[in-house]
This record gives sequence, structure tokens and C-alpha cells, in this order.
Amino acid sequence: MQFQMVHNNINVLDLARSMAFYRDALGLTECGRIEPDGGDFTIVYLTDGVGQHQLELTWLHDRTKPYDLGENEFHLAFQTDDFQGALARHREMGCVCYENPDMGIYFISDPDGYWLEIVPARK
Repeated sequence: MQFQMVHNNINVLDLARSMAFYRDALGLTECGRIEPDGGDFTIVYLTDGVGQHQLELTWLHDRTKPYDLGENEFHLAFQTDDFQGALARHREMGCVCYENPDMGIYFISDPDGYWLEIVPARK
């Protein structure tokens, strides 16, 4: 028996704001959407256009208070072929929340406070 990772889900408070962030910060685009009858929630799938793994954003329409992320030990990692250019863009956006130059990585924070690790492409 073999398993393949399909997607990771995060819940967001403001879907439009989160979609704009993931587009501007990481170049992710919408590749699917679920809006069931009743309108209680919307699910949007984002892709990088390269791999098959997707990021699922779930917006619960009646949710008004921010999510408790605990100690925020969960994170997604993104690889870039232009590490310095990405770092400059993310600094300009004001979303860099932690840098570790010794390890050659940094983290950005999305509008809901989720941390996203940025790593350079492996050579």
C-alpha cells in the first residue's frame, strides 16, 4: 500500500486577504474551489503550478475571532531558486517573522499568523 500527499489545510479568517497574500508572497494560484449549498464555508485550493501538492484554505463564513495557533510549531516549507530575491520581497511586504542565517532559512507569517519556511533550492 502506498500513499501520496495531496494537500495541507489551514483555516483562514479572511479568504480574500489570505489568497492575496499567498499570491503575492509565494506565487500560488487558485486551482479549485468548493462552495456548498448553504454557504457555511468556502474551500479554495492553491497550487504552485509545479508540483501536485496543494494548499487548502478553509474559510468558515461565520468565524469572527482569530484562530488559536498554540505555539505555532506547525509550518509549511517552500523552496525557491531565488532565495535573496524572495527574502527582499518578503522584507518589503513586512511578513518576515524569523531569520536564521546560519541555517540559510527564514520564515514568513501569513495574515492568520501561520509560519511558512523559505529555503533555497538544493544544488
